[in-house]
Amino acid sequence: MDFQYSVFRQTTVVNALGMHARPAAVIAGMAQDAVGDIWLSDGKSIVDAASIIEILSLCAVTGTKVSIFTEKEEDSALADKMKKFFDIGFGENE
Repeated sequence: MDFQYSVFRQTTVVNALGMHARPAAVIAGMAQDAVGDIWLSDGKSIVDAASIIEILSLCAVTGTKVSIFTEKEEDSALADKMKKFFDIGFGENE
């Protein structure tokens, strides 16, 4: 990566529907509470996690590996919270 980040987390989209508008909105809401910038990457693109449209542009289907990067170390707990949201299938898995 050719940008500076403080925190890195790796996760996978595990819910059946993949990334869609509802979880994208929740993630963007989390990112808007951050001290610094937070980005998501599918390994091909890097997008602003505070933008629903940019998150949806990843077209992250089930099984997509997603990296979470934060600009500030202070957002480490927020990156963990975001990773957990991915890990539990956005609360959609039975």
